[in-house]
Amino acid sequence: MFGIGVPELLVILVVALLVLGPKRLPEVAKALGKALGEFRKATSDISEELTSARSMLEEEVRMAERQARTIRPNGLPNPPPTTPESSTPVVKKETAEGEPK
Repeated sequence: MFGIGVPELLVILVVALLVLGPKRLPEVAKALGKALGEFRKATSDISEELTSARSMLEEEVRMAERQARTIRPNGLPNPPPTTPESSTPVVKKETAEGEPK
């Protein structure tokens, strides 16, 4: 824990008790505990976001590598891979009455 041993921790607690007093020390400790919990949650959320972004980038790299390895029979490279967001929209056919199917 930050290179602090038990004797050093006891000295810090005694100094805090003398400076803050026995009435304010629990309030300060509670506030410090809440702040530390929020900090851990924020760093956890950031870590999850970075992990997600990394996995998405790795998937894109794998798709690009697969695309680079495949060649069409006429010797031309395949078109770039499409993702669901970039695929072309579906066009609805109309019937004779003009209503979409």
